[in-house]
Amino acid sequence: MERLEQYLIENFKWFHRHPELSYEEVQTTARIRELLTEAGIEILPYPLETGLVAVIRGQKDQQTAARAALRCDIDALPIVEQTSLEYRSEIPGHMHACGHDLHITAGIGAALLLQERRQELSGTIKLIFQPAEEEAHGALKILETDVMADVPYVWGFHADPTNPVNVIGVREGYVTAAVDRFAVKVRGVGCHGAHPDDGVDPILAASAIVQALQSIVSRNVNSFHPSLLSVTRITGGTTWNVIPAEAELEGTVRTMDRHDRVLYERRVKEISEQTAAAYGAEAEVEWTAGPPAAYNDGRLVQICEEAARRLGMKTVSEERSMGGDDFAFYEDSDTMGRQVPGCYVKIGTGVGYPIHHSEFCVDTRAILPAARYLAQLLLTGIERIPPF
Repeated sequence: MERLEQYLIENFKWFHRHPELSYEEVQTTARIRELLTEAGIEILPYPLETGLVAVIRGQKDQQTAARAALRCDIDALPIVEQTSLEYRSEIPGHMHACGHDLHITAGIGAALLLQERRQELSGTIKLIFQPAEEEAHGALKILETDVMADVPYVWGFHADPTNPVNVIGVREGYVTAAVDRFAVKVRGVGCHGAHPDDGVDPILAASAIVQALQSIVSRNVNSFHPSLLSVTRITGGTTWNVIPAEAELEGTVRTMDRHDRVLYERRVKEISEQTAAAYGAEAEVEWTAGPPAAYNDGRLVQICEEAARRLGMKTVSEERSMGGDDFAFYEDSDTMGRQVPGCYVKIGTGVGYPIHHSEFCVDTRAILPAARYLAQLLLTGIERIPPF
């Protein structure tokens, strides 16, 4: 295990030094392919520009159907790294600030461990090294293939800087939120700032819309359902003494309940259009749906806990987040045409700066435990859940 640990740490540092943004993970994909191929692990021939799908084929019997899939995301963020690590990013303005370098390395480590034990396996295990999670739709590139057609359930995981090494966070139910974007263009009539009565002020109407949108969470949504709406950008005008003809605002909605998601879209459009009309303006709403909420299947949660016990690792209740992850697309019936049970767990990487922070870093002592845990998780799942 010591030799494997050094191998994984060495490659983790390479991935950290060479971060690539969403849909640009060319070197990253080539490196993953090289390492897996060297280990004799098969890469499925999907026509992906970046990312890949590997398969471990069990030799225990003649089963060929998939027994599970594991998603490992591979992209980095447009952040200037401010750590003092000797292996910090060599790409200006790019950084693995979300732990995807760990995700890649732990996924490779799990593949190597499973490949060594393939005589014990029946069926196949698919390892999805997915591009563009940070763009929220990279999973859809994978799902354009038939990779999930025979997969009975799917695992996802994430680096967790709120917990120490050897701690696994998991819980049943929703653990990430559905992520949607809205943009509102408010059209008025421009005029001189000294004569607002000659026009229709879109900035005033936009400001009223911002205030009114906050009533959705407090007055339309069940108080026991987590949700939020944040207006994150408002723009309008070019100078101090002219009332512009247009103003824009943009923001995000986060929900965990499917019905709340539909409600928010309807109410954002109604409130924006009708509030603008009350000020004599017009509003046009653009709604962009992102990933749904990720839901942890109770049976899979039990397997997560059992796998941790087998390795002497501690489990804690996973904190629910209003952040999103496109892992949820792998579970979603609207995307898949069927509901696929899934479980998204958090792997402790040492308490430190939060993800997406310029000083975020993974304790390298977490790398081998993460790989061992993922391999054990897949093995335990195969033991406990019969094939299709």
